[in-house]
Amino acid sequence: MHVGVFKLEVAKKAHLLTLDIYKVTNNFPKNETYGLVSQIRRSSMSIPANLAEGYTRKSSKEFKQFINIARGSLAETEYFALLSRDLGYINEEEYLTLNTKVEEVGKMLFGLFHSIDKKTNHSPLASRN
Repeated sequence: MHVGVFKLEVAKKAHLLTLDIYKVTNNFPKNETYGLVSQIRRSSMSIPANLAEGYTRKSSKEFKQFINIARGSLAETEYFALLSRDLGYINEEEYLTLNTKVEEVGKMLFGLFHSIDKKTNHSPLASRN
């Protein structure tokens, strides 16, 4: 199955962020498996997943709703990364790397959201073919 959302650079970056989250959480304490590990993985996965779901919607209004959900999940991921650092589960370098990627994805989501408003054809599907 071809995932069309990966035509969008933000979806690619969000996917890479999720992969990085999975890598760093592999070393978390076992007692966090169903706590912080689960939370940060789910919030990071939600970003590209919501972009993918929104990308298939028939109206720009619906797509924008999914972008907003992705932005909320990004904010959760950002907090969980901070918490992970402060608990000593990741080092400062790992945190800064994740935070840089979070900021980049955040700017891209913001830009995507506002670019949809500027299109004269309000169907997000129109520019995908």
